[in-house]
Amino acid sequence: MLNKELINLVQQIKDTKSAIIISTAESCTGGMLAACLTELAGASQYFATGIVSYSNAAKVKILSVQEQTLNKFGAVSEEVAKEMAEGSRNIAESDIAISITGIAGPGGGTEHKPVGMICFGVATSCGTKTSTHYFKGNRADVRKQACLTALQLILSEIVHKL
Repeated sequence: MLNKELINLVQQIKDTKSAIIISTAESCTGGMLAACLTELAGASQYFATGIVSYSNAAKVKILSVQEQTLNKFGAVSEEVAKEMAEGSRNIAESDIAISITGIAGPGGGTEHKPVGMICFGVATSCGTKTSTHYFKGNRADVRKQACLTALQLILSEIVHKL
């Protein structure tokens, strides 16, 4: 069961009735964003597909992330988030594709890429934007905050397109 804040954002996305189709590419959230987007009845009006690409091999094979990008920047990077979002948009032929890659914890963080570091990509016909956010809390908290931010990014894109 999702909390009210997440459901409220999904309801706002649904209520825009903008005929914009969304797709997702997730790593550290493991499909949680797709679950949020499909929590309300009628999700097929705005949601096309969700891809969980937890391993680097899946990112390459399914989303067409370049191995050289992974090798140079690492899976947790805006560069990989960009390619994940673009891959999702190409596969789904969606209007908006959003990607999430990061370190949810409790382990896996480093000095340069700490636990809670999450990179997002948002691909549209106007190009791809990326951003990095740093969240606090345990694994569940970080994943929830990542989904919340992703929903806010989607809503922002929809509002700018209307």
